[in-house]
Amino acid sequence: MDIFEYTRQKMIKKESPLAARIRPKTLEEFVGQEHIIGKDKLLYRAIKADQLSSLIFYGPPGTGKTTLAKIIAHTTTAHFRQVNAVVAGKKELVEIMEEAKMNQGMTGRKTILFIDEIHRFNKAQQDALLPAVEDGTIVLIGATTENPYFEVNRALVSRSQIFHLKPLEKQHIKTLLFRSIKDVERGLGSYNVSLSEEAANFLAEVANGDARTALNALELGVLTTERNQEGKIEFTLKVAEECIQKRAIQYDKTGDNHYDTISAFIKSIRGSDPDAAIYYLARMLEAGEDPRFIARRIVIAASEDVGNADPMALQMALAAAQAVDFIGMPEGRIILSQAVVYVATAPKSNASYLAIDAALQDVREVTIQGIPNHLRDAHYDGAKKLGHGIEYLYPHDYPNHYVEQQYLPSELLGRKYYCPTDQGYEEKIKNHQQKNKEANK
Repeated sequence: MDIFEYTRQKMIKKESPLAARIRPKTLEEFVGQEHIIGKDKLLYRAIKADQLSSLIFYGPPGTGKTTLAKIIAHTTTAHFRQVNAVVAGKKELVEIMEEAKMNQGMTGRKTILFIDEIHRFNKAQQDALLPAVEDGTIVLIGATTENPYFEVNRALVSRSQIFHLKPLEKQHIKTLLFRSIKDVERGLGSYNVSLSEEAANFLAEVANGDARTALNALELGVLTTERNQEGKIEFTLKVAEECIQKRAIQYDKTGDNHYDTISAFIKSIRGSDPDAAIYYLARMLEAGEDPRFIARRIVIAASEDVGNADPMALQMALAAAQAVDFIGMPEGRIILSQAVVYVATAPKSNASYLAIDAALQDVREVTIQGIPNHLRDAHYDGAKKLGHGIEYLYPHDYPNHYVEQQYLPSELLGRKYYCPTDQGYEEKIKNHQQKNKEANK
């Protein structure tokens, strides 16, 4: 390292954001994620014993993924290399792996390679890591905000332990905030800051589990607030509200949050909870989700989860989809809200959904000799000679326009695919079917 690089590194260390400066260096300083890093947990023991296998840390921003990697760097006796997948290329990876082989041969020390945002590597870059991971030349530590089972090479996932980091709880973020204003060396301890409990609670709440967001807001407030007559910087609730004017929505339209939110949306509709369904609708709209995508999901729910318990639900959903496409946003939010409320509060039945899936299974698994002759098309010359259409009973010639006869193939006689429930309109369907059967006894 030359004198210019040394000077640059010192400036970075001094002028880097508070969230980077205050980052814990030991496991004892680490806050939160007790479910994976508690003293009785495997990861804690593995780091302490310096016996790590390849790992992938997966979770939202600001939850400690990079911090854990840095702690490992300070704890391990292995060579530690770090790259960011946004800027690193395959050539750099190959060079690191060659260096790891040399170090292993010369010193017997393994190399730990930390790759931040590993999901941004393409398939070829991820494949390039496989040989070195498999033969133990490198121990891989990947960090990603995306579900690794979707975004990371299956072979790498199968060779790694996955640790899911959760959004930090309010008390964890408050601990970091108060620690920051007391730490003279790395934090804001030299600024003589008074952080009110109300302000700390507010920052911890609106940060939505992201420690970096709260720490950045704290630093902004401290650096821009004038001292009082006693020379103190009073970080009040008012200052906190100015530093974070809007809660950040953690939602990536191509990522894991997208799937989690739409899943919660659909399950809330299915569970007949209009309030939860409207909340998730608002969350998606605020994050910029395509309204047409949302409308399509409402249409599916209207059929899959409501079905014939309220046939109007499908019509409502289809009308909403067409209207949103015609009118656009922001007025489209009202139409979507109306459709969501209707479908969520409608009586529920998945009988039609279960029926088609059961029938599809029989189509795939049961071999039939053919469609019964009396049901076959008889509207062509020679059909009757083949027995097609003979003995077919025309239902409209019978009372209630119903007559019992065989419709299913012989191999499937007795199968029941559609079993109407007692919910909403489907109860009428059920009663009507029962009435027909009783009349034909």
